[in-house]
Amino acid sequence: MKAREKILLSGVRFHGYHGLTRMEREVGGRYSIDLELTFDYSKAIDSDHIADTLDYRKVHRIVQEIGRGESFRLIEALAGKIVAAIFEHFPVEEVFIRVRKEVPVLDGIVESVGVELTRSRPE
Repeated sequence: MKAREKILLSGVRFHGYHGLTRMEREVGGRYSIDLELTFDYSKAIDSDHIADTLDYRKVHRIVQEIGRGESFRLIEALAGKIVAAIFEHFPVEEVFIRVRKEVPVLDGIVESVGVELTRSRPE
């Protein structure tokens, strides 16, 4: 049975300009991202070298660049763009992402709205 090693990044936060309304895209709001990256890091267990694993600092940088730098109407599109960039830059087998829009513009008090997406590396 193949090992299911994962690297986790939780609560990556940024101010972004995503949403259906003009106000959301101009004023922006706070977003939070959680990631689970399935990646074989068995070599890193033995070597204790960063070169044998996935450098989560680089993953964090990509999430911040996309989240702060682009504007999406839908958080589903934001999630998909981040997942595609991770597959482009890292040899991960699978990506799980959770995107939360904190304090969304809704009638009443809502802590967050969000989406989850899991994708395996394209063949």
